[in-house]
Amino acid sequence: MEFSYRCSVCNASYDITPDLTVCPDCSNQQQKEQPLTGVLEVELHGVSDIQFAVSDLLPVEPVYFPPIPVGNTPLWEPANLRRTVGFNRLFIKDDGSNPTASFKDRASFLVSAAAIKFNIQDITLASTGNAGSSMAGVGAAAGQRITLFLPKTAPQAKLVQSLQYGARVFRVNGNYDMAYAMSIKFSKRNGGMNRNSAYNPLTIEGKKTVSLELFKQLGRAPDVLFVSVGDGCILSGVYKGFRDLKYLGLIPSIPRIIGVQAETSDALFRAFNTGKFENKPTSTIADSICVDVPCNGIHALTQLKRFNGEMMTVSDDEIILAQAFLSKSAGLFTEPAGAAAFAGFQKAAPELDPKAVIVILTTGNGLKDSASATLGIHMPETLIDSIDDISFTRQGHNL
Repeated sequence: MEFSYRCSVCNASYDITPDLTVCPDCSNQQQKEQPLTGVLEVELHGVSDIQFAVSDLLPVEPVYFPPIPVGNTPLWEPANLRRTVGFNRLFIKDDGSNPTASFKDRASFLVSAAAIKFNIQDITLASTGNAGSSMAGVGAAAGQRITLFLPKTAPQAKLVQSLQYGARVFRVNGNYDMAYAMSIKFSKRNGGMNRNSAYNPLTIEGKKTVSLELFKQLGRAPDVLFVSVGDGCILSGVYKGFRDLKYLGLIPSIPRIIGVQAETSDALFRAFNTGKFENKPTSTIADSICVDVPCNGIHALTQLKRFNGEMMTVSDDEIILAQAFLSKSAGLFTEPAGAAAFAGFQKAAPELDPKAVIVILTTGNGLKDSASATLGIHMPETLIDSIDDISFTRQGHNL
């Protein structure tokens, strides 16, 4: 296989080089407080064997991969959950089992590999938490220097995780969008590679691997896939993987993809319905998908429209209830952003075919934000001195 970059707007083609991020021409038309213009995609050239390895479809050779086991995450077949919800072909793709407990390892892995290939030691990015801790962990395995810009609302667990991995962390007195802008300025001033979602084309390319894995695990594409959405980069990565599979003749069509946003952080949902991106302050329990202006919004919206995708929203209350329900029914504890995808499934279930192959993509481990998880449970408030102090109805159990 051979690879190049192609602009998602003007279709111009470019060689893959470490200094190229967005399309040089289209990025000149970038408007303030709008998503990135001129997002680049990796384009495949040639034909791969039908028994391909995932690495065959990536633009960086395996010899440069950092020594950390990213990907190949389990596809759960939750029997108890299936019985409860009445969908016998429901699956959960558990990306919280990646090395840093986040889906973002897929993008970090490929960016790190490219940095190794081009002999770059410094990588910078902005993050609400997961991408930062992910890049810090993958970078630690590769011996790279990682600089992070995190908004002040980043959960403590993700901050601690990033620092444990040895990253240099700057806490920004503002939101993710402010952190993003600072990280771009920092990279331009200090050099190195910038890993920001969509701004670095390899982030979308790394995230496409989840679709390739799903195809291998299922032996086919799913009928419906639920994906939580923030800046739209994961959504575009999912589409890119299925598009590559279709290009290779391995699937007949792109599956039905339903993007799920929080009601109070719904920029892409609104643009899907109005065609316009409007900067609106956001706040949601699902910090990983809390974005004012989705950096990959234009590109993601194009994918949704082209392949008949859908967008929906769920409330924070629905997210917290979904998180607890998924934990109790399947034994899978996912962070609020991952639970948003499951909340979307619950909301859409009455309109879905119960015989369809449906996949829920959960994007991070619940311990990433244990404070939010306490909102969906009842913490024991009393201490006991002996088992005689136990009530017969304590914690809802009939003892």
